[in-house]
Amino acid sequence: MGAKYFGAAVRRREDPRFLRGEARFVDDVTLPGLLHAAFLRSPHAHARLAHIRTEAARTMPGVVAVFTHADLARWMKPLPLFGAPPPGLAAAVKFELRQAPQYALAKERVRYVGEIVAMVVATDRARAEDALAAIEVEYTPLPASVDMLIAGEPGAPLVHPEWGTNVAVGFRHAIGDADRALASAEVVIEETFRIQRYVGMPLEGRGVVAVWDRRDGTLTTWNSTQVSHFVQQGLVSTLELPPHRIRVIAPDLGGGFGTKASGYAEDALIPIAARVLGRPVKWVEDRREHMMSAAHARHQTHTIRLGARRDGTILGLVDRIWLDLGAYNAWGVVLPYNTVAHLIGPHRIRDMQVDVKAVVTNKTPNAPYRGAGRPETVFAMDRAVDCLARTLRLDPADVRRRNYIRPDELPFDFGMPYRDGNPMVYDSGDFPAALESALAAAEYDRVRKERGVWRGIGISGYVEGTAIGPFEGARVTLDAAGRVQVATGAVCSGQGHETSFAQVAADALGVPLDWVTVTGGDTAGVPFGIGTFASRSGVTAGNSIADAAGQVRAKVLAAAGALLEAAPEDLEIEDGRVFVRGAPSSAVDFARIVQAAIPTFAKPGVVTPDFDATAYHHVPTVTFASAVHVAVVDVDRETGAVKLIRYVVAHDCGKVINPIIVDGQVHGGVAQGVGGALFEDMAYDAASDLPPIETIHLEFPSPRNPLGMKGLGEGGAISPPAAIANAIDDALAPLGVRVTQTPALPWRVRALIAAASASPPAARRTDS
Repeated sequence: MGAKYFGAAVRRREDPRFLRGEARFVDDVTLPGLLHAAFLRSPHAHARLAHIRTEAARTMPGVVAVFTHADLARWMKPLPLFGAPPPGLAAAVKFELRQAPQYALAKERVRYVGEIVAMVVATDRARAEDALAAIEVEYTPLPASVDMLIAGEPGAPLVHPEWGTNVAVGFRHAIGDADRALASAEVVIEETFRIQRYVGMPLEGRGVVAVWDRRDGTLTTWNSTQVSHFVQQGLVSTLELPPHRIRVIAPDLGGGFGTKASGYAEDALIPIAARVLGRPVKWVEDRREHMMSAAHARHQTHTIRLGARRDGTILGLVDRIWLDLGAYNAWGVVLPYNTVAHLIGPHRIRDMQVDVKAVVTNKTPNAPYRGAGRPETVFAMDRAVDCLARTLRLDPADVRRRNYIRPDELPFDFGMPYRDGNPMVYDSGDFPAALESALAAAEYDRVRKERGVWRGIGISGYVEGTAIGPFEGARVTLDAAGRVQVATGAVCSGQGHETSFAQVAADALGVPLDWVTVTGGDTAGVPFGIGTFASRSGVTAGNSIADAAGQVRAKVLAAAGALLEAAPEDLEIEDGRVFVRGAPSSAVDFARIVQAAIPTFAKPGVVTPDFDATAYHHVPTVTFASAVHVAVVDVDRETGAVKLIRYVVAHDCGKVINPIIVDGQVHGGVAQGVGGALFEDMAYDAASDLPPIETIHLEFPSPRNPLGMKGLGEGGAISPPAAIANAIDDALAPLGVRVTQTPALPWRVRALIAAASASPPAARRTDS
């Protein structure tokens, strides 16, 4: 494959329409006779539904229909469930796994504030919302479980009484002999770290529009989703229709971050209403709805122990992990096992033991959000490494130098499965090089000596399984003018697919970049697909596009060979023109080749006019991307405020398609990670809390796919909480402060400083 565009810093082709306000989001979809839906959501964390009275609401002006579970019983199928352990994983880890069905409209009981009780459809949104106030619901409040540590114990109020417990996922897993390793260690440190609950906050909320066509019995729905084919799959079950009669279109998305990769009640309810009423229906989420009913994320507690020699060599690791899943476990083992699979990271640890308990509580359900277990587990591990360094009075960088896996040790087999059930084997990379690159760029040694101010520097490194398979669909087609249409199941929510995928296709076909048009997330474009999440689209869709484009290229060469009376292997393609090698004057462009293949009244085409190919590149297991983040902070001793002064990322995502897009992905991820590290509320203020982010690209191609790529989308969000907390500890090292909880809000840091200042020097060691 040529490299005319692959690797080039091409400006994003989609940006002009966004900047001109010409993008098309779900809320821009308007149809004749469009109705609007609004939802009555539970104000209770846990309650029985005794009675629902809708008579008054049904008679209000503009109201077309009011629906409860009983009204739509025929259509009430359980929402999609994910995360069953694949065979390879189930054979190695004995999971205690429970998943309860959730219905689009609550049946008999509500289990979190925001769960949908009723739907009103009216001629406009305001009238629909007015009618919600007229619905009378008699709730019988029930005891609620809200603390994950208490919820997992006997006697706690049960979210799903039929389980007899609140434990949705429980398991133990070990590699090596961690007990023996800790028993032989010269020093053992133990600490409990808490990662708060927060949520992806895309600029555009969720939204759905649906229209039912009675003429041919088809449904079309526009959905602000990252997973069009998954939404289609859910509707096949709900509406009892074959897939070809359900078209799901993901238009322009104003962000997703994993929040839009879950299965939601509204995904089903709006199409159901459209079919029942025979009119198009729209719903667009407001921010209050998003806060209470879009998937929440994070929220873990780790009690972690590290055993080491006095030189800092880590011998063993034991971690007791709790996760709060909210009211329903829709994602199975995904979050708990993702957490475990990324705990060791770049460290050379052969002895590990984990005990995991993921519980349901009466809160909005959790789902993967940019990083999906990785930021939490990296926070626990990297904070523990820094605690070890301080206990041993060693430089945190030196402890990492001693423990990071060397490139000559790769591929590195941990002797445990990854989440996809395949062996967890790091494929390529140079973790020590990333460490040294980041330290040098951040001027680590100089900053460590700046003790005249309360300044600190912190390090965090991760290795991330990216691009989970098993495939993504892509179709490449030439039109009559020889221009290229690329369709894929991958959905763009800001990642620049229209540019990067065009770069892949243009190089594979040998055409100018502006000849390529890319569309994603339309189930009519490619019959089978998965979607965009888990840092997967570049690898999965990119390689499928390259495969399909390669097949179309072969067809073009065959047709050109017939036209030029030359063997295809003697032809070359450049800028959309085919010529005999060594004879550029013989060149014919793609348009002429396509036209020559189309039969006329005078003669048949030179070949069958089939310039179309679909590919599903198989991705059996993940590629491993990696990075080291270094944060420099100043801490105000009087207020506890933390100011981020400098931030450096040295990362490896394999072969880079477009460095501009890669920088944007890293910077956006870091911004979200900084939010998780330092802030709790969703306040708007001047953007003074994020310095310029320095990015260092390290390319270690993956041997696991032809393009040599690894995933990137989530990486930037993984390490900021750990790096920043380590920097705060470093800044306040003279006081012996230890940050064990995120976010590091000013009042929390100030309390640590006050407690440390009040303690005698010998006793100083203060936890958040």
